[in-house]
Amino acid sequence: MIIVSKFWTNLFSFGKANAITIFPVIFLKYGYFKNNKALIRHERIHLRQALELGIVFFYLWYLLEFVIRFVPLRDFDKAYLRISFEREAYRHEEDSDYLSKRRTWAFWSYL
Repeated sequence: MIIVSKFWTNLFSFGKANAITIFPVIFLKYGYFKNNKALIRHERIHLRQALELGIVFFYLWYLLEFVIRFVPLRDFDKAYLRISFEREAYRHEEDSDYLSKRRTWAFWSYL
């Protein structure tokens, strides 16, 4: 499910993201992002990651990995881009076939 909501997108991403996935919903900051196939695919990769890890565990891992990366870097954007889940999603957001061929636990190779 996709919902356009600047409020929720800003709240969950501290105003930094154009989209965010809070299982099972993809929140988009603006309606025109519905046409951004790479962005939607990026968020769908996160949905798959959350399903295979278990929703609660996925978000706990995501936050823990962010903190672990943020402490030495002291840079929000750099820490975010080094999260394994984000690395996988960014790497494959342009590949329209990725989710059909993606292996379970694929994010593991991005740790």
